[in-house]
Amino acid sequence: MSWIKTINFEDADPKLKRIYNRIAGPNNTLDNVLTIHSLRPHTLVGHMGLYKSVLHNSNNSLPKWYLEALGVYVSTLNKCNYCVQHHSIGFKKAIQDQQKANDFLKAVENDSLEQYFDLKYLSGMRYAKKLTLELNTINQEDIKTLKEVGITDGQILEINQVVSYFNYVNRSVLGLGVNLKGDILGLSPSDSDDPKNWSHQ
Repeated sequence: MSWIKTINFEDADPKLKRIYNRIAGPNNTLDNVLTIHSLRPHTLVGHMGLYKSVLHNSNNSLPKWYLEALGVYVSTLNKCNYCVQHHSIGFKKAIQDQQKANDFLKAVENDSLEQYFDLKYLSGMRYAKKLTLELNTINQEDIKTLKEVGITDGQILEINQVVSYFNYVNRSVLGLGVNLKGDILGLSPSDSDDPKNWSHQ
């Protein structure tokens, strides 16, 4: 499951179990990316607050499928198979078109996103790649380029936060050896209108 000790649902103390009850899936299933925080539950609270805000919040104006696509792309660039597997399913659920989903995953695999996205969304993906692999080269011109293709300042912030979140979680997963054993792929918070609802169903 990981290279450090984790605490499962049954062995959790009352404080940790209260948090687990908020994030549990069917039959109290918990994703390994979340139980990795079990020795420091306050970091799990921080992780879930950030995750729900950047990816599953109705105040975001970019479509959820695009936010998931950013996550899959960043995770692919970071070679984080755990997040690629989970969020590929999230992307498929959000876009609700199997052929489009397959075409996107193929484009990500070949790093040929120009064949999939229009210029607006492609520009966001290019920014995501630069922020992930060459972040020290980002400058104001990169933001100007995004604005020129019709991405608003608020949407730029959304892209930045999703990319930053996935870089964080990829490093958590890879740095602690989190694997997919026992996970149910594709579970995620479904109520985007309630930031306090973390339930994975």
